[in-house]
Amino acid sequence: MDRRRGFTLIELLVVIAIIALLMALLIPALDAARERARGIVCRSNERNIMIGLMCYIEDADGVMAWVGDDRLDRHCNGYFWFEPGTTQYRSATDVEAYWGVCYINHVKSRKVFGCPGFKDVLTELVDTGGGGGADPTLINEAAYGLNAYCTNRRITEIRTPAKFIFCTDHVEPRDDDDTQDMFHNDDVLGAMNLTGYREGGFREEWYRGIFRHGITSSDDFRTGGYANVLWLDGHVDYIRETTGDNVRKYWYTGD
Repeated sequence: MDRRRGFTLIELLVVIAIIALLMALLIPALDAARERARGIVCRSNERNIMIGLMCYIEDADGVMAWVGDDRLDRHCNGYFWFEPGTTQYRSATDVEAYWGVCYINHVKSRKVFGCPGFKDVLTELVDTGGGGGADPTLINEAAYGLNAYCTNRRITEIRTPAKFIFCTDHVEPRDDDDTQDMFHNDDVLGAMNLTGYREGGFREEWYRGIFRHGITSSDDFRTGGYANVLWLDGHVDYIRETTGDNVRKYWYTGD
């Protein structure tokens, strides 16, 4: 007589243990692959922003958009695209407007201002009260920090476009307070950059949103990651988490 035997409990446990072991080995690899893909999409978006910027500059006789009278003028220093309750883009004079409004007619799509890694950053970054109750998920299309030294600058004024930062992978919508929110440390060896975001700073809870790609550490003030950078000549690369010793101030000022 053909007598069929099922799996014993021990055999089932062995199979489950093998599956668990394989999952433990595969999941980190899948996470790493997903993170690499996010970084690739982010850099691709920055390149598309540059295409729009070049179109804008051509139409504006070689001058970048006005985003405030000076670095401490807070215009275009928010995350919001639209006037509250409408589909009308905010004005560049609006303090809560995202700087992308200045270039959207040439970039065409808000999606290129989004970074897949930025969606993991707390949406509390968006002041929904001051923003008229705007949807905080709009931060997903406002993921890059504009170098405020770009405002109303003629391209020919920039000494070396390949060493001039246009925007960075930054939790700040506009980098305008030098060592407080920029990657340089004023060229003072051993000094700190990003002082507003480091421990004790008034935005310390958002530090991990800056070097958000390739994170290897869970420490509140050390990620081991990197931030993508779009340079004025159109190339994109990245800056590893740093205190600023390897970042020159003229990369921002264009001097």
